[in-house]
Amino acid sequence: MKMNKIKQGLAFGLAGVMMSGMLGGCSSTGESSEATASDTQEEAVELTVFAAASLTEALTEIAEQYKEVAPEVSLVFNFDSSGTLKTQIEEGAECDIFISAAQKQMNELDATQDAEKNPDGLDYIDPETRIDLLENKVVLVVPEGNPAGINAFEEIGEKSNLIALGNDDVPVGQYSEEILQGLGLLEQLESENKITYGSNVKEVTTQVAEGSVDCGIVYATDANSAGLTIVAQASEDMCSQVIYPAALLKNSKYPEQAQAFLDYLQDDAAMQVFEEIGFSPAAAQ
Repeated sequence: MKMNKIKQGLAFGLAGVMMSGMLGGCSSTGESSEATASDTQEEAVELTVFAAASLTEALTEIAEQYKEVAPEVSLVFNFDSSGTLKTQIEEGAECDIFISAAQKQMNELDATQDAEKNPDGLDYIDPETRIDLLENKVVLVVPEGNPAGINAFEEIGEKSNLIALGNDDVPVGQYSEEILQGLGLLEQLESENKITYGSNVKEVTTQVAEGSVDCGIVYATDANSAGLTIVAQASEDMCSQVIYPAALLKNSKYPEQAQAFLDYLQDDAAMQVFEEIGFSPAAAQ
């Protein structure tokens, strides 16, 4: 009788050991599966892109394409004038990529530039990632029907009662002033109060589209997107080449993913979108 009890005890003990081993094995396998799943799952990333307002339509479309390429990456855009974006970066706004509508604003954030181009010695962008991405053109646009009959930059002073330009801290405004100064019209228009200003290129196109001005100076891409009538394009001797530089910020939280998106912007699929709107790839400088 005593022997039977001992045998029963041994049997229960062995069963317990076996059950424990089985459970331990299941637990180990489960943990291993979870770890594997965790390792293979892509980390969700949110990239913040500061881009010139004239890139709104193109980058919005490209962002939809990029979802197929990198579904784990969410793109958040801040579209405004390059001068405003540059100021926001200086003030500490979170930004992974900056795309300016002119070299001036990018130079002012690049520590590798000399004191003339970067007078405050700012050091925000990673110069190793800086590229010239796109080229645009500056054009003269008029409202539907062209009521004032303006067909050339040279006719602005004589035929226009009001022209819309970008502010002088906005690249399109700087190109506009360069054109009008070269034609000897800027001082005349200012003295006759014939200029109204927009804080970015989209505000200028809106004023022209609404017919509140006789003409405006904008980028070809914005004229195309807004369906405006282009009556003249600035020649190379009228204003500087319109180049859009792009670069990663030094404090980007996700430099690897940001570089991947910047690389994608130079690929054929993205460049096709840019070209359909009126941009062209920037020629090597």
